[in-house]
Amino acid sequence: MKRILVTGGAGFIGSHLCERLLNEGNEVLCLDNFFTGSKQNIVHLLDNPYFEVIRHDITQSFYAEVEEIYNLACPASPIHYQYNPIKTIKTSVMGAINMLGLAKRIRAKILQASTSEVYGDPTIHPQTEDYWGNVNPIGKRSCYDEGKRCAESLFVNYNLQNDVNIRIARIFNTYGPRMSLNDGRVISNFIIQALKNEPITIFGEGKQTRSFQYIDDLVEALIRLMNSDDTNMDPINLGNPGEFTMLELARKIIELTGSASELSFHPLPENDPVQRQPDISKAKDFLDWEPRIDLEAGLKETIDYFKKELEK
Repeated sequence: MKRILVTGGAGFIGSHLCERLLNEGNEVLCLDNFFTGSKQNIVHLLDNPYFEVIRHDITQSFYAEVEEIYNLACPASPIHYQYNPIKTIKTSVMGAINMLGLAKRIRAKILQASTSEVYGDPTIHPQTEDYWGNVNPIGKRSCYDEGKRCAESLFVNYNLQNDVNIRIARIFNTYGPRMSLNDGRVISNFIIQALKNEPITIFGEGKQTRSFQYIDDLVEALIRLMNSDDTNMDPINLGNPGEFTMLELARKIIELTGSASELSFHPLPENDPVQRQPDISKAKDFLDWEPRIDLEAGLKETIDYFKKELEK
């Protein structure tokens, strides 16, 4: 049994990770300020004697004795991270400093949940980990993009200067049950609109692409990355290399829901990436990992979840 800290543990990804870690026989400390996380995501875990929940904001110092830290705390959808951009930057940067300081003091392994957004609107395709990105440092998305880029720099330098045992996961679009109904991300938006038979919002011509990984695949990858023997690993892409246009995604969701929704086209948001697809060669080599759940299977599970949520 390991004692493990998960920041943002009541969020979409964090709650699934907490559940998996508990099922593997670990003691889990869930830290969350519940800005975007939800008690509903973790209520089924509260009876487990090895699960502890603490309401805390990681921009403030935190002290605990743990062996591993998964640093997932940060709003991840544009609606949420643009609501309070200064808070978003503080969470990424000050949160990283506080968690790295804790890891340094107690000699814990620490994993940073970074993002494909560090690549910005990429000029190479697919994106490899050695690509430096194409990010607007003062655009609407910069509070998240640059916050995560700075956090990566902090992790690397804590490793170089203080020998902190780090991991950096660049997470590409992830979906599944427990996504927030109002998080503004494309899969949740499309499913909600389709289930309500409302027009499905397509930005631009809908030709921009994304790659979507199911939550179970990501959790498996995060745990493998944390357990990797390589204590000085560079950032590693975690995503599904299957690439779909927004039109393809919308039509697939209409088909799976049996919806009467039609498509509604709107101007592209500022700095919205045209293409996004991970090169996961490193994940295959270092972690012996690749996604196992295809888009249709994952969408069916996610649609079933949203149906139940809308019926409440």
